[in-house]
Amino acid sequence: MGQGRDRTVKRTIIIYSLTVAVGAFLLQWLEYRYAVHVFSTEIYIVLIALLFTALGVWVGRRIAARPRGSFDKNVRAIDYLGISEREYEVLELLAKGHSNREIGEQLFVSPNTVKTHLAHLYDKLEVARRTQAVDRARALGMIP
Repeated sequence: MGQGRDRTVKRTIIIYSLTVAVGAFLLQWLEYRYAVHVFSTEIYIVLIALLFTALGVWVGRRIAARPRGSFDKNVRAIDYLGISEREYEVLELLAKGHSNREIGEQLFVSPNTVKTHLAHLYDKLEVARRTQAVDRARALGMIP
């Protein structure tokens, strides 16, 4: 991670922590107020659950967001590893989460042909599983 990304993550965590602290303070304050007796406890539980769900989604999107910009694939790594154009197409679809059947349908080949391409990719990338292949290709800058 770069310096700017580290600052963004730290700032997000600080904002999240402060929001939780304010929420805890408000809950303590409400405990001593009469408002707790006006509405049922279930309403407060639902409101708190919705608040933390929304907050969790916001924090997750901020922390897990990938930088948006142009991607320049590492052609030298692709050439060095000897990955063919078709194998690269399979790798791209694999990174998008497609199954063998879906990859085969998009590339107009059988699932067995997809398995053959994957076996070659695993050998060239020196991995054993789909997730490892995607992680290794990303680490080498071959796919975004």
